Amino acid sequence: MPKKSADKQSTSRNERALALMKVLVERYIRDGQPVGSQTLAKDSGLSLSPATIRNIMADLEDMGLLESPHTSAGRIPTAKGYRMFVDSLLTVKPLNSREVEGIKQQLYNSTDTNLLISQASDMLSSITHLAGLVTIPRRERVLLQHIEFLPLSSRRVLVIMVVNNQEVQNRVIHVDRDLSQSQLQQAANFINAEYAGLELNTVRDRIFASMHDARDAMHKLMQEAMTIADQVLDIQQDEDYVLAGQTNLMNYAEMCDIDKLRQLFEAFNAKRDILHILDQSIHAEGTQIFIGEESGYSVLGDCSVVTAPYKVNDEVIGVLGVIGPTRMPYERVISVVDVTAKLLSAALRLE
Repeated sequence: MPKKSADKQSTSRNERALALMKVLVERYIRDGQPVGSQTLAKDSGLSLSPATIRNIMADLEDMGLLESPHTSAGRIPTAKGYRMFVDSLLTVKPLNSREVEGIKQQLYNSTDTNLLISQASDMLSSITHLAGLVTIPRRERVLLQHIEFLPLSSRRVLVIMVVNNQEVQNRVIHVDRDLSQSQLQQAANFINAEYAGLELNTVRDRIFASMHDARDAMHKLMQEAMTIADQVLDIQQDEDYVLAGQTNLMNYAEMCDIDKLRQLFEAFNAKRDILHILDQSIHAEGTQIFIGEESGYSVLGDCSVVTAPYKVNDEVIGVLGVIGPTRMPYERVISVVDVTAKLLSAALRLE
């Protein structure tokens, strides 16, 4: 056979294989059922016999792109198959103007950073029907500008803290005795007078030093002020990300293994592994996609993570994204994550 003719046949076969692969992945994402040759023959629109399709599918399986569940004659994508689909075959579907406006209205409706982060996480979850997560903003320098304490019921105190001149953060903390509005006001006045304009880490160090050096001599109220401020700073340091909609994952048949779900939810609670994945995205440009064990963690072997960084004044201060099964609608999820990151960045600049 002449070389040109052989090359032409090889190219044609590769094109058909890619076309069938695209149809198979899209069909499996939509239905969650293994896809057989007859379905592919019907959906692909290619004039190929079922036997030819089966041969091509066998080749794709040999390449590690597909696998056959032992209970079915059909095939499903592997993590490697999803990666090839995302990198080479995917057509990202832009959000329509109504969807973009809906996200914008919710995010632009608040001046509180913590509420914005929570709303963004909730929206990612509700729009994609997956688990949405947004990291708490990280900045090199976080300056305490002002703090207020408001008494609530059951020995709870609402703390309103302004940092970096404009960012407002609200916290509810628990105290060990009832405190009046007057006592809380005195405590806030003391903290504002002593620590306003200092970095939070410096404030924390000075609080510990003051409590240690003057514990016996300090007025009881000043000790209370130190304790309250330390609680606030503990929360500021410990919070890492806001997660919403993790129970959505239980709606996918492939995620319903009780042991796998337990391990995944434990990873959500422990946060360390999830944060490591997000840290890999904080310096990336645009959307990042981790499929299966590309994340480096076996507990996410059946999951994909789609992330994007968000910024304020061109400084990346956090990452948002979704976690779901590898069988997620990437063409839509990627757009949702990308648009939400851009709109959250804009909303934070408006504060």
